[in-house]
Amino acid sequence: MAGILYLCATPIGNLEDITVRCARILGEVDIVAAEDTRQSIKLLNHLDIKKPMISYHEHNKHEKGKELIALLQAGKNIALVSDAGMPAISDPGEELVRLCIENSIQITPIPGPSASLTALIVSGLSTRRFCFEGFLPSNNKERRERLKQLSHDTRTIILYEAPHRLLSTLGDLLKELGDRNISVSRELTKKFEEAVRGKISEVIRVFEDKGVKGEIVLVIEGISEKELIDISMKKWDNITVEEHINMYIEQGMGKKDAIKKVAEDRNLPKKEVYRIGIEI
Repeated sequence: MAGILYLCATPIGNLEDITVRCARILGEVDIVAAEDTRQSIKLLNHLDIKKPMISYHEHNKHEKGKELIALLQAGKNIALVSDAGMPAISDPGEELVRLCIENSIQITPIPGPSASLTALIVSGLSTRRFCFEGFLPSNNKERRERLKQLSHDTRTIILYEAPHRLLSTLGDLLKELGDRNISVSRELTKKFEEAVRGKISEVIRVFEDKGVKGEIVLVIEGISEKELIDISMKKWDNITVEEHINMYIEQGMGKKDAIKKVAEDRNLPKKEVYRIGIEI
């Protein structure tokens, strides 16, 4: 009978945040698969747990993934942990989860701390709808393209960033998204926990003066529906309504559908656009 893969959420800073269930599972499994065994051994020592450990990270995930699947198929129960927080989020654990699904191996989540959600709830920004983007691409072109996409997202945006790249990223955000409200959290649940809130330009000045240390989570205000409509309408400022209708007709759209689409694009009453389009 195959074993079970347990996805164990571990503390993001304060070791007291370990759940009772997670501590029990870590003590019961046969093996702990860790992103960094040197980091995870500190938690196991704190809990007075001694277990065989296997290193599973981005650079060995293909080789070790096969090894872990073989162990699970042989009946071993394995706990997967990341350095901190929920495994399989911006983490090679997602590939191990897929392998388990492909091999019909049971997966059990052991929920707990998450840096992204912890930063979100203290940000003061909307928590009703949000998107998690993890780390932005390091390639400048890909980075700009991703930010352009995010600039039109009405949801609250959550990003991770390394301290040495924070100011550069804040500058990119200011350029591509405008001077929006932002919350920058660092050292969450630790002694020097801090959330710096304000406009992006204000937060840049704060970190220029004080420097940057610790793991960083950025929570950024999404674009408002009104701003999104304004941007959409400005897109059509350089062509007339007639030209706009003809553009869609030339693309193969029927006149009725073209009129409906133009009314949506320009946020105009359909009857008004129809009066103009009827003469085309």
